[in-house]
Amino acid sequence: MQLSSVTHMNHHLTRTAALAGLALAGAGFLAPAWATLPAPQHQGNIEYLSGGIGIDESTSFKDAMGKFPLSMTFDQMEQGKGDYVADVQVAITDAHGTPVLDTTAQGPYLLAKLPDGRYQVKATYQHRTQTRDVTIGGKTPEHLVFSWRSDMAKQ
Repeated sequence: MQLSSVTHMNHHLTRTAALAGLALAGAGFLAPAWATLPAPQHQGNIEYLSGGIGIDESTSFKDAMGKFPLSMTFDQMEQGKGDYVADVQVAITDAHGTPVLDTTAQGPYLLAKLPDGRYQVKATYQHRTQTRDVTIGGKTPEHLVFSWRSDMAKQ
């Protein structure tokens, strides 16, 4: 093989490797944002995710909300400013009062795959509990927002 052929072949291989590298980098860029969600947790037959700390994970949770029958957001209002909160105790019972999920949210979002039915959700943050009733079923996922005001002793 002549030197010019070897040089041409090396140039071609280098260019191909560079394009392959760009393609792999682009694949990561084009991957869905929810691919960065934490690993799902399970309690009984309920799959759930919690977290959302940091912009990337927060964006991933927002993007994934429509894929779960129930999503929840937790925040606290202080002097007119809202801040997301974590370490919220979440207890979900079914229509018969049977517990189906009891966990502590690791961030301002909790997503849960619940079967169709009626549920009661209790969210407790800093010893203050809020309760919501929710019906899962149909085509539209349910989203609950729990917001605490720092200036209120009980809600």
